[in-house]
Amino acid sequence: MTSWLGANLPTDSERARSIFHSLDGMEGLDGFEGTPAATRPRISGLEALRLIYPGAVATVTAGLAATWLSQHYNAPVMLYALLFGMAFHFLHEEGRCIPGIEFSSKMILRLGVALLGARITFEQIMGLGIGPIAIVIVGVATTIGLGALAARLLGLRPTFGILSGGAVGICGASAALAIASVMPKTPEHERDTIVTVVSVTALSTIAMIVYPMLVPLFGMNPVHAGIFLGGTIHDVAQVVGAGYAVSVQTGDIATYVKLLRVSLLLPAVFAIAMYMRNHAGGGAVPPVPLFLVGFAALVAARSMGWLPPLAIDGAAVVSRWCLVIAIAALGMKTSFKSLVTAGWRPVALMIAETFWIATLVLVALLFIH
Repeated sequence: MTSWLGANLPTDSERARSIFHSLDGMEGLDGFEGTPAATRPRISGLEALRLIYPGAVATVTAGLAATWLSQHYNAPVMLYALLFGMAFHFLHEEGRCIPGIEFSSKMILRLGVALLGARITFEQIMGLGIGPIAIVIVGVATTIGLGALAARLLGLRPTFGILSGGAVGICGASAALAIASVMPKTPEHERDTIVTVVSVTALSTIAMIVYPMLVPLFGMNPVHAGIFLGGTIHDVAQVVGAGYAVSVQTGDIATYVKLLRVSLLLPAVFAIAMYMRNHAGGGAVPPVPLFLVGFAALVAARSMGWLPPLAIDGAAVVSRWCLVIAIAALGMKTSFKSLVTAGWRPVALMIAETFWIATLVLVALLFIH
């Protein structure tokens, strides 16, 4: 049993990480992280399972604990998952748990993002009309662009501006994780991802409380209220909570608008992946990541009516669990100390992005009205 482990594997973190890289092929961006595929060590499926098991159990346990607390205290499960993961950061400091934590933060993440496609249909998107569709597309595009520009002005990495702008503009933590998966793995990459997820989760919760108060203040009807809430609040769960707190009609429209933003995850992540590959000097269009292919395939299958209700509900549940586990794994890869060193500027940037998309959608609705 010890022959496949080797004497140094349990404590050799770099060796553990290099073994895990052999599993990266499912992303569809082989070699994107700088390790030539031909030089990566190859292991059998049973060996991979044995390597992954300890760290994967830790991330699943953290996800279960976060879910239990979320259900009992009515708080964002993603935030609990992050905090639990960060509390067990020491597990990512020794070799035995590293492969499983890496697996959870990458492969399980991509599965969760792909399954989000089962929630969206083309009919839902087109049923909104051209106005809301245009507002959402402009809002997402300009928020990402603003993030990249403002990041330079604040002395931050442009990649952080793209990451945070995508999270604010599209679908919060889920978008942050999907975009981060196709970005270069720099020393600051994991910290940037965690800062983005923590900040966007907190801002989304604040928006869920504050934005419904703006509905009567600006005299919005249920349709405009749904467009505003669905087009500005970051996470799906908070959109649902805010929308149905106003009215059933507002909640339905807010959910459809939010799913339209989620549907933009596919073109946005692919465009960012292509930009990153070109920016890194490769100059070639990257292959479409397989998890994005799965996302698009599920949108098409749901639109064609090929997915039974049980499959749709099951995909939603599995997607949610995958994202919770992935965020717990990301937390394990980041220490509190690394977050403190990020400073105030990343948070200020995300507040500015949040203000921008809210103002843009509100002005557009007042103009339409």
